[in-house]
Amino acid sequence: MTQAVYCIRNLLLPVITSGLILLSGCSTSPEKSAHETPAQYSVESVVRDDVNYVIDIYDPWEGFNRGMYRFNAGFDHYIFLPVVNAYTYVMPDVVEDSVSNFFNNLFEITNLVNSILQLKPTATLETTERFLINSTVGLAGLFDVASKWGIYEHDEDFGQTLGHYGVGEGPYIVLPIAGPSNMRDTTGLIVDSLTFTEIDILNLDDHNKRKAAFYLLNAIDRRHRTGFRYYDSGSPFEYELIRLMYTEKRKLDIAR
Repeated sequence: MTQAVYCIRNLLLPVITSGLILLSGCSTSPEKSAHETPAQYSVESVVRDDVNYVIDIYDPWEGFNRGMYRFNAGFDHYIFLPVVNAYTYVMPDVVEDSVSNFFNNLFEITNLVNSILQLKPTATLETTERFLINSTVGLAGLFDVASKWGIYEHDEDFGQTLGHYGVGEGPYIVLPIAGPSNMRDTTGLIVDSLTFTEIDILNLDDHNKRKAAFYLLNAIDRRHRTGFRYYDSGSPFEYELIRLMYTEKRKLDIAR
């Protein structure tokens, strides 16, 4: 019995001793090195209040927006782009340019209304000149004569008008087919659409088939002129990248 106890004691003694050494080491605070290198940059010097970062965009409906982004990518790839590619294949370049000029001239009405609302005299005058010149000399807007004469487009919309008067952008939202937007710009899009429809310069309200053809061709033309392709950025964070780029672009649009 005594021999057994002796053997157990000999086995446990090294274990207990090692444990005590470890505990004493843990309870001792390590001494700070006298040669510690201070941080090269402070948080304040790296993170700035006047810069928008990817995670700063207000996106409370991100789950819905990401789903809509994927839907738009699928629609664009399988439906929209094939139609656009067929259009560009069939139409000569000169016809495509004339179609783009025609729509640009019609939507000078939106530019004009919002230039007036923002009290921009130069933009108002030049937009009026562009519309009159291109509608007459440019043969109903088929040719952009005004740009050749040095009178350039002032792209204005009601979202910019709201921003001009201090209305905040609100939550970010991805619209079906149309893509990135926010609550302010979505409101602006609705107002601009209603304004254009109310003016109805082409008398489309009484001709549903003509109206459908007009908006379909306009959508095809706009997509044709937009170089963006979903998931071609090469970034795994394309959603965040597009969200940031859209937000910053709209700030520049309003500030100019």
